[in-house]
Amino acid sequence: MPDPAVPLPPAPLPATTESLADLLRRQQARSAVLRRETVTERAARLRRLHEWITRNRAAIQEALRQDFGKPALETDVTEVYATQAEIRHALKHLKQWMAPRRVGTPLALLGTTSWVQYEPKGVALIIAPWNYPFYLAVGPLASALAAGNCCVLKPSEMTPAVAALLARMVGELFDPAEVAVVPGDKEVATALLALPFDHIFFTGSPQVGKVVMRAAAEHLTSVTLELGGKSPAVVDASADLRDAAEKLVWGKCVNAGQTCVAPDYLLVHESIREALVAEIRAVLSRFYDAEGAGVAASKSFARIVNGQHFQRLAGLLEDAQQRGATVALGGGVDQAQCFIEPTVLVDVPLDARLMQEEIFGPLLPVVTCANLMEAADFINARPRPLALYLFARSTEAQRYLLARVPAGGACLNDTLIHLGHPELPFGGSGNSGIGRAHGHYGFVAFSNEKAVLRQRTGRTGIKLFYPPYTPKVQGLVDVLLKYLG
Repeated sequence: MPDPAVPLPPAPLPATTESLADLLRRQQARSAVLRRETVTERAARLRRLHEWITRNRAAIQEALRQDFGKPALETDVTEVYATQAEIRHALKHLKQWMAPRRVGTPLALLGTTSWVQYEPKGVALIIAPWNYPFYLAVGPLASALAAGNCCVLKPSEMTPAVAALLARMVGELFDPAEVAVVPGDKEVATALLALPFDHIFFTGSPQVGKVVMRAAAEHLTSVTLELGGKSPAVVDASADLRDAAEKLVWGKCVNAGQTCVAPDYLLVHESIREALVAEIRAVLSRFYDAEGAGVAASKSFARIVNGQHFQRLAGLLEDAQQRGATVALGGGVDQAQCFIEPTVLVDVPLDARLMQEEIFGPLLPVVTCANLMEAADFINARPRPLALYLFARSTEAQRYLLARVPAGGACLNDTLIHLGHPELPFGGSGNSGIGRAHGHYGFVAFSNEKAVLRQRTGRTGIKLFYPPYTPKVQGLVDVLLKYLG
């Protein structure tokens, strides 16, 4: 039995145009069989997947540690638990999801019976990102399998240990004609996107999302695009500042800030800025520097995924300071460790790159506002965020902001955790994404909702309106329009 602490390399799979096209053909043939499978057969695949994750928990922890120093406990919560919760939810509700959904009958179609029948789209391509490389690969895979699809999974080349682990997992659990992992770089992804998949599920940046959508358009392939952007956290004057500070620090610093729904910047009522920064300072000390040895010595804080992303974040920090921003706390960097210290900046000019680009790291700029109207206007002047956060004890403040700021999702008096609710849809709006995932919404994303109407044979009401269009038929139409139109 393989050592669970050492991910095995992926089985050789030459990513040539011919080999990828052959793989797609094999899965297309197999998908015709999968679409006829029962609840029991689909559930069996999901259970095998869940059991594999349980057996290989240590391997998952080790792969995440190798790729960017992620603490084992953080891996358990954000990668292992999150994935298994998605699978368990699907297992619990799969029979209900697969059942045809009856719909009512209008008077004009009296005598007919209608329902929505869910069928798999066929063969899905899942392109996973590097920031949560296990969860954001296997979560969509679980939804695709629940819906009865075959899948090609393309993991990120930036997290090679997890990519290898995913290849081993899929190789142990599935026939390649059902599920296959195709490792590789941008060129491999481009070759995959040129193929006529039935659905593409992509998680990544808005810039690459546009590339995916253009490629999908060539085959009129449906897409789910889980993107990102700058998710604001508004802190109202009515907020409990200590509570807000704890939740903001956790939301910003989990995975070293490399989270698509991390608070990207704070919009703080001008009267509480200094008090909030002081609370954040205290929380950072408690969370990551309780021994006074510095955050770099903490075993609870991850690292930046690679040198390229470290340089990008260090450049954002330097640019902001050169433009006049003040580091209120943090600011330390260590290129050798790909370490960026949790950093809060104030008085950040709005033309700084830190306020223009999605940060994706533990840098937190603070912008002040005089009221919620100003905060709403500030957010709405920018592309729609993936997540909107508001800290306020005032229910009036909560209603005000929710009614005025479009966003993919919102969380009141917390951060991130709406992502883990299996009954809530997860996805973006506009620049932050297209489509929804998780739970039933993920099942529907990978399904075709087939509309079915069954008519009686023989004499039916609709035949009254067949040609020839006599005055009698016109009279019936007039009655229909008058009373049922």
